[in-house]
Amino acid sequence: MIVRPRPTFLQLFFIMRGSVVPRILPQIIGFAIYSAVVLLLARRFHLDLSAFNITPFGLVGVTLSIYLSFRNNAAYDRWWEARKLWGALVFEIRNLARATTGLVSDRTEQRALLMEALAFCHLLRGQLRRIDSIKDARAFIGDEVDQAAARTNPADDMVRRMGRRANERREAGALDPIGFRILDERLAAIAAIQAGCERIAGTPLPFAYTLLVHRTAYVVCLLLPIGLISTTGWATPLFTALIAYTFFGLDALSEELEDPFGIEANDLALDGLCRVCEISVFEALDETPPKMIAADKFYFS
Repeated sequence: MIVRPRPTFLQLFFIMRGSVVPRILPQIIGFAIYSAVVLLLARRFHLDLSAFNITPFGLVGVTLSIYLSFRNNAAYDRWWEARKLWGALVFEIRNLARATTGLVSDRTEQRALLMEALAFCHLLRGQLRRIDSIKDARAFIGDEVDQAAARTNPADDMVRRMGRRANERREAGALDPIGFRILDERLAAIAAIQAGCERIAGTPLPFAYTLLVHRTAYVVCLLLPIGLISTTGWATPLFTALIAYTFFGLDALSEELEDPFGIEANDLALDGLCRVCEISVFEALDETPPKMIAADKFYFS
């Protein structure tokens, strides 16, 4: 996630961190060169293209804009829902820490349960990003993470471990039924959040929308120079590049937002959210919390 102050007018044209320009630069340059070739051929062979104008492209452009708007709105909805789910996870971890420290009298059991909660956060982050987060989880529960790592769903296994630990306290008489129910409700809420995240990560936008947008954008940009030459002349490559930047830029941005759990510049800062959970838990245990992760060149991971 990019976290930076509002750029100045001049900075707007030179900022690359968080911009989709590096991803779509080949398309921009390619269509600019293509339109220049079409322009040179039309001038060289004295082709009369006055019969072609921009009107049909305006109609197609409106249709393409509708497609792009729908896809971007759908992608942003996924991004925002994912952010709300992780915000809810922070809320539930804090609730779990408060309930644990208030209901479980054994200090060792308090810490063990909450360390498993932090391990869950990192294991979930690893599953959603498809990276190895075992090392991060090991920092909280030690070699016990190896048993969870052997499971198909390590994060879900960690929730079950917390449930068994709470039930052991209930069976030992150290936790009354009401207290157990409170802890179980927190674990159920955490499991629901995980299921919501897995739903987003495992259900991409229908491929037909992506295919339709890509095809239409390429067809428009390929035919655009023919309709522009008679009106824009030597400026045709410039206008073609600007239109390609708009179409392919919106498409590239929606691709980034479609998978909000990744490590792209505009994806969610899951590392930072896990650290927020760590700070909340360690403060609930009256231990020194780690420092908040700082943004690296405006990038908050």
